[in-house]
Order: sequence, then structure tokens, then C-alpha cells
Amino acid sequence: MRSIRVAVIGAGPAGIYAADILANEHPGARIDVFDRLPAPYGLVRYGVAPDHPRIKEIIKALRRVLSREEIRFIGNVNYGADIKLTDLRRHYDAVIFATGARKDRPLDIPGIDLPGSYGAADFVSWYDGHPDVPRDWPLQARHVAVLGAGNVALDVARMLAKPADEQLTTDIPDNVYRGLAANQATDVHVFARRGPAQIKFSPMEFRELSHSPSVDVIVHPEGFEIDEGSQQAINKTKSIKLVVDTMMKYLDQEPTGAPHRIHIHLCQAPVAILGEDGKVVGLRTEVTELTGDGTVRGTGEYKDWPVEAVYRAVGYLSSPLADVPFDHHDGVIPNEAGRVQDMDGQVPGVYVTGWIKRGPIGLIGHTKSDASETVHSLLADLADIAAPEIADPESIFEQLRGSGVDYTTWSEWEALDAHETALGQAESRERIKVVDREEMIASGRR
Repeated sequence: MRSIRVAVIGAGPAGIYAADILANEHPGARIDVFDRLPAPYGLVRYGVAPDHPRIKEIIKALRRVLSREEIRFIGNVNYGADIKLTDLRRHYDAVIFATGARKDRPLDIPGIDLPGSYGAADFVSWYDGHPDVPRDWPLQARHVAVLGAGNVALDVARMLAKPADEQLTTDIPDNVYRGLAANQATDVHVFARRGPAQIKFSPMEFRELSHSPSVDVIVHPEGFEIDEGSQQAINKTKSIKLVVDTMMKYLDQEPTGAPHRIHIHLCQAPVAILGEDGKVVGLRTEVTELTGDGTVRGTGEYKDWPVEAVYRAVGYLSSPLADVPFDHHDGVIPNEAGRVQDMDGQVPGVYVTGWIKRGPIGLIGHTKSDASETVHSLLADLADIAAPEIADPESIFEQLRGSGVDYTTWSEWEALDAHETALGQAESRERIKVVDREEMIASGRR
């Protein structure tokens, strides 16, 4: 069996699963997983709300993969700046891009750029302690709008509504705790364009929305419509039925008088963010109605909601990568079964997996099957892939050092991991994240 060396760009679930499947399917494979951050795990570390520890159980599985002898983690390496595709091709038989989707999908409505209008991805990065975002976040608004009907919208609403002290069982950094402790929000309004059967919440996350004794969940009856298409979806899909059942329970229950409230508004499409004196003072929505097939149309009736901040959670978007084709309309790298395509056809030895391959949809199961498809395409192409110019597996480190790249290793991540755990134990918590990039690197080398 031919020995091959493969570079994976991105150490989130997509990249790690690709490395694992490749190592299993081709025992002669040796894989280097690169990431621009000093720490691995991507959005599992920097995109999951800190009060969802069960979701982060996935880290245990990812850790086992990166601990494999055939796989090396190389962190703090920014593709396109610290290393280029031409460099990788000299050292590896093939390259798999798994850089995910980190930016907010734009929402083109008037007022979207006003101060007080935020992208959910930026807020998530802040409360998850991402090293590349500011340490402070403005949380003076008492009434807040969240635009979107997915789990990210739920996470944002919950983080804005729950008191900071309830987050002290999580791994939030000290600066995030201080920010949340100063949060003024009392009412968080979540707006969905469509009806209850079209909501994309996970049933478990939606049920857990009311687990805080400090938060009432209020579903407003306006827009609670179930048309023929909705009923078919409820009958066909268990998760949709569970979400609608939970929504009906929220609809029927009386508020407890808790100091914070999360409001769910259905069939309300945002059309403008209202400003005054250069800041957000409201949100304008158009009332929509279901058309019978699960879609909606505008009714021409508009409502203004007095809010002082707006968060858009309408989806993530991938970013273009240097020297790799990119479809700006769909926000993906053009590919066929994971084989990267340009105007002339397949780009030899270059592959893609995860959200940058298929768009920001699907859960862990989709990510695994996606990685499997890409790996099988790579293995099927091996006869046509030229061996790299440089055979020595240590040569990549020589190049990085020669370019002044302060890369991190798996053993350094393990030391940082132990340091964060020790910080948490001192406060009777599981972990406290280190936020500053230089401090992350230094902590891994103590």
C-alpha cells in the first residue's frame, strides 16, 4: 500500500473526522491537521454555547482522533499567510480543506449597519473566548431582538437572558463573566419568518430554554399557524413534532414573573432596523402568512418593535481561501464529491469537506458522511496523484520555523488543556478558558 502524506486545513470536526477516516481506510497515510488557532476543535470549542456541556462531549471523541500516532496537530498556522497551497503541495500528496464557516451571513435590510446591530457569530465568538475578538461586548440594551429560527438564535437569546452567575458552572473566561454580569437585558425577542413547524430549533435545546428559574419563555399566539404543509411535516418528522409540542406548552403556560423573558414571535419577517441619533431604536417586521406548502408570503402589514439592539442569526458563511476556487454566491468551494473544481475541471490533489464543501447545514452525522465521501474520492484518485517533492515529514516544521511561524503542537495543546482545567478547579469549575493568543501559546510551553 502506497504511503501518503496528507495536509488537512482546519482542526474542527470536519477536518478531524476526515483525518480519522483516512487513517482507518489507508494504513499508509500520515496526516497533519493544521489550524489557525493554537487550540483544536474549531466551532466545538468556539461556537457552542458554554452552558451546553453535553454537546461538548464530542470533544472527547475528537481528542482520541488527534491523539493517534498517524495524526499530528499543528496549530497557530494561518493558511494563506503563514503557508500557501504551493508550499503544501511540495510537502504532501494531497490537501483537504475543512475551514468551515465562521462569518455571519449578511442580511440586506435598511439599518443593518447601525451601531447596536450585531452578527450572532461575533457575539458567539466573544462569549466563547475566541482569541481574535475584542474582550468587551456592549450589553446596555434592555430590549433586544434576535433574528433567526435556528439553534444559534436560541443560544444568543439564552446567553442574553440568563444571569451571569448561572454561567459560573461553565468554562466562560473571566472577561465574559464580567460582561454578562453587567448585562442590562430583560426582554429578548426572537423573530422567525415562518410558522411553528418550520422552526429549526433542536427539540432538546428548545425544551432547555426554560430551565433557568430566572427566565420565562413566552410564545406569542400571533403567527402560530399550522397549514397543510406544516401538518404533513409534523406527521412525517419526529423532531418537528417535538418542537411544535414544546411550543404549544410554552404557549399555554402562564409566566412566572421571572426577571427575564424570552419572547418567540412567529410569522414576522424583518424588513428594517430603525435608528435615531445614530443608534438602534427599533425593528420593523412584516407580518407573513403560510401559503399551504410550508413557505410564507408577506401580507403588507407591518409592526414596529422598540428594541435597542439587534442580533442577526440567519446563518453562517464560509470565507474564500487563497489559491483555491470559491463560489461567492453559495459560499462554498466548488467540488464534486469533495474533489475541488476550477474552470478547467478537477484540481489535482486538492479536496474539501465540511461546511465549506456543502454549506453551513447539517449536524455531526452529516459531517462524518461528508468526510467519508471526500476521503473515498481522494483514495480513488491516488494513482493519478504525484508524490510530493519533499519526502521528509519533519521538513514542514523547518519551513514554518524558517518563515517565523510560532506553531503549536499536540503536546502543547495538552499542556494548555491541563492549565485551563487547573484554573477551573481552583474555582470549583470544570475549566476556565484562556483567551489571549499569546497567553494560550505560553501556557502550553510551561
